[in-house]
Amino acid sequence: MNRRQKPPRSFFERGTLTVARALIGMHLVHDDGRTLRAGRIVETEAYLGPHDLAAHSARGRTRRTEVMFGPRGHAYVYFIYGFWDLLNVISGPPGAPQAVLLRALEPLDGLTARTWGPGLLCRALRIDRRLNGTDLLGDELWLEQPQRRTRVRIAKATRFFDRDSPFVSTAPARLRPRAAAEALRNNGARAGSAPR
Repeated sequence: MNRRQKPPRSFFERGTLTVARALIGMHLVHDDGRTLRAGRIVETEAYLGPHDLAAHSARGRTRRTEVMFGPRGHAYVYFIYGFWDLLNVISGPPGAPQAVLLRALEPLDGLTARTWGPGLLCRALRIDRRLNGTDLLGDELWLEQPQRRTRVRIAKATRFFDRDSPFVSTAPARLRPRAAAEALRNNGARAGSAPR
């Protein structure tokens, strides 16, 4: 497999809502040194800084949120509910803590578990807090440009999703088992689906 082109750093410098929308269709890849796992991002949610009460940064600068105050295009991975790791893309300029939560993926390569939820996608890609602060243009956890464009729908002012994907959280549950079985069966078999 051929590794696809990573976006330029400027991809992350266009405003959080623009980044949240632009991430739909991008490929998220994790290479842990043994296995390469990849999925196509199909749902995101933007968090717009301290005035956004749903954002972690609304509680101020803490040890947990420190990475949110750093450079754009890095991973903010945190643990929640005593069970899940969640992955966010830092999207605000240094000192302006904004991020985009990755909510769902369509499996592309190396995935054998469910990916329609922010905790599930991290579990499937083996993403945990050890990757907190990772540059998403690096060689361990990164983003890649897709070959095809995705039709994006807005679920609410800050949530975006691929309107054709059965992997988004709003998709009817009855569609998921068949779609998941097909996607998992085709892992790595789709033409040009996964990078390497």
